[in-house]
Amino acid sequence: MIVQVKIQERCFIKDPDTSELGQNIVANSISLIDEIGFEAFTFKKLAKRIESTEASVYRYFENKHKLLIYLVSWYWNWFDYRLTFAMQNIASPERRLEIFIEHITHPVKVDPTFSHIDEVALHRIVISESSKAYLTKDVDSDDQEGYFISFKNLVNELSKMIAEVNPNYKYPNALISTIIESAHFQRFFSKHLRSLTESNSDLSLELFLKHLLFSSIKPD
Repeated sequence: MIVQVKIQERCFIKDPDTSELGQNIVANSISLIDEIGFEAFTFKKLAKRIESTEASVYRYFENKHKLLIYLVSWYWNWFDYRLTFAMQNIASPERRLEIFIEHITHPVKVDPTFSHIDEVALHRIVISESSKAYLTKDVDSDDQEGYFISFKNLVNELSKMIAEVNPNYKYPNALISTIIESAHFQRFFSKHLRSLTESNSDLSLELFLKHLLFSSIKPD
């Protein structure tokens, strides 16, 4: 079975998944951003790494911000695909929400289905860099272009599961987005700013977020 991760077309000029060069650009952008960080990342450095020209990179992406949006969108679509597969034949909304927490807190493994993507490195980028995709002055216009639809769709689907558990809970979208962001921040804090968290392992983070989720939506 061939699996494709579809990304909002406005994120790119030419779909990088349609050519060897495009896939090479995506693969090496992941490794380079993971290595030096998004601030230091440039198309000039990327072109040098892939032994091509800046012009060739610009044929696929308008700028590095659009490239970051592409990478983050790819990750969330891939995460959604994995989550949907894991939840197949699971009737209990409580168990489906537990599976979501387990997926957001457990280590990511390389998926051989997508040979040009290092999902482990991409996950590190999502943790440390993904907020830079939307914490910008252009966030409203970017949102109108549909750049964040992958993440918004994921939050919406998970929010529906909360409604199955407790239809009277008033803040399902806020809770799901908070849990997702907390999973990233707590991982980052545990590695770099340890006094800001008690979560020092994947299991402790899982237990914390399950407590946050289920204590919040527990019916009165």
